[in-house]
Amino acid sequence: MEKKNKNKSSLFSRLFGNRKKEMSFLEEEQVQSPGRIVLRNFLHNPLGMTGLIVFLVIFAFVMIAPRYIKLDLSYQDNTQVNVPPTMSLMELPKELQGHVADIAPGTTFSVGVSDTGKVYTWGYTRITDTIDLSQIPEEVQQARIVKTATGYDHVVALDENGGIYVWGNERLGQARLPQEIKSAMRKGENLKIKQIEAGYQFSAAVTEDGQLFLWGNSNMADVNLRREYEGQVEKVALTTYSYIALLKDGSVVYGGLQKNAFSDVPQEVASGIVDISSTGSTVAAIDKEGKITVWGNVSYGEDEIPAMDSKPVKIYGGLNHYTALLENGDVVTWGSDVHNVSSIPASVHQEKITQIFSGFYQNYALTESGEIETWGLKGYLLGTDDLGRDLLNRIANGGRVTMTVGAIAVVISLAIGIILGGIAGYFGGWIDMFVMRVAEVVGGLPFLPFAMILSAIIGTRISVEQRMYLIMVVLGVLSWPATCRLIRAQILSQREQEFVVAAKAMGVKEGAIVFRHILPNVLSMILVTATLDFATCMLTESTLSYLGFGITPPTPTWGNMLTSANNSVVIQQFWWRWVFPAAIFGICTICINLVGDALRSAFDPKSAER
Repeated sequence: MEKKNKNKSSLFSRLFGNRKKEMSFLEEEQVQSPGRIVLRNFLHNPLGMTGLIVFLVIFAFVMIAPRYIKLDLSYQDNTQVNVPPTMSLMELPKELQGHVADIAPGTTFSVGVSDTGKVYTWGYTRITDTIDLSQIPEEVQQARIVKTATGYDHVVALDENGGIYVWGNERLGQARLPQEIKSAMRKGENLKIKQIEAGYQFSAAVTEDGQLFLWGNSNMADVNLRREYEGQVEKVALTTYSYIALLKDGSVVYGGLQKNAFSDVPQEVASGIVDISSTGSTVAAIDKEGKITVWGNVSYGEDEIPAMDSKPVKIYGGLNHYTALLENGDVVTWGSDVHNVSSIPASVHQEKITQIFSGFYQNYALTESGEIETWGLKGYLLGTDDLGRDLLNRIANGGRVTMTVGAIAVVISLAIGIILGGIAGYFGGWIDMFVMRVAEVVGGLPFLPFAMILSAIIGTRISVEQRMYLIMVVLGVLSWPATCRLIRAQILSQREQEFVVAAKAMGVKEGAIVFRHILPNVLSMILVTATLDFATCMLTESTLSYLGFGITPPTPTWGNMLTSANNSVVIQQFWWRWVFPAAIFGICTICINLVGDALRSAFDPKSAER
């Protein structure tokens, strides 16, 4: 019985015991298979494992991220050009928390006024190399400001005495106030201005007695007012290049002199209107019954008004979206959802909202308790380029293109190299002579000049997708000679081995001997070559794109992203446009080479350390 229990205990320890018997190196070599030895050597290589992990992270990022970060090749936005990496575009200053009197969201910045009349700016406030909107003029800092408005490149502020201040870009008349306003400010008179608005290089102000003042770049915007509307304006809404006015009798009119998409005002807004607002290219109006009418150049679903549980009482416009405040204190948005401007957080619906501050890509909601809820554009993790496109988006989608081109090119190169190298090495003679001469001819072609000439000849006749396939094929077809020579040399050394002679004696077909018996013995060299060639093909594709002969924008690749940054001004002032693409490309290439070197060491028995 005792012997039986001992046997069971011995069996259990053999199956599940955690103590390992110490073996000599000869016993260890007999137990371990070659595959396990290779795996152990690779796993014990810290540089190789680090390279593999980092590469897999980058590979997963560029393959998975594009499923969630959609690429719109037609997208560009001049309001978001060259924004540096930041996620603080909507971080309200601490001094404004619980003390907000007014907020004016701008393109990449916002301006706020506290209940004490102080002005604050946040976000990316630099407009040009020399103009920064955070540099608030001294006279504004000393005044008690009650309202503010932001345009594309300037800020307008109104103090408690009716004085108007403008700072930012003033080159095109943004600060050229009407004579009536300047005269009143000199005399200390209060025109009782109740609304100020700012648009693209022009601004507007409305007084309590219905006077409308317009000023700015008259070449770009219609800054005129028909005489029949003087003294009747209740509110004004600015689009990019024009405006719409709500009159005191509840009608909506286009007060300018130019014919455009807003001058034909719909009959639905002829009377009974309580509020108006605008986006960059449309105008919206709410009547007494809560019906919303939208007209203009509708491009982002601004006229697709959702169902509402309560009557809308106020409406606010961003660049391409609308936000409505309902009678019950709830909020509804529609239109473009770029940068999540129409995605209202659940916390907003849990509060009763008293006022909305909306503009461009940002929304601020003031609750009954005085807190501010925000949604919209918080920033860009890696910044934007010269067309306002998100670099993170383009790096993710560009990496997928670069890696796909490199991988397919390597597959083509390996297929040709293995087949021709195997045939030449095994059969020898005139076949070997012919294959090697062809390899020398192909290998002697100057690759980059050849690819550039080919791209110049047929590049304009094919689409970007077809050009990508062309680059894959050209890379694969012209880069196989090195693989072919390597496989040939390995097979020449293997074909006289005993297992090959035995296979011939057994009547095994020569094709099977080459590809089933000899090639597996040179698999290690193939894997190492494929790994290193992958990095080489990625570099070559990016070189072609960098030189302008590869995949052309707007389709992104890491190479053509670096091409767009090939400028001394960009390198000095907009560092993020070249640092991030270069960094991820360099890290990816180095990691692939580290993995290749680690595989080479792992397959070499002499490198195994005990």
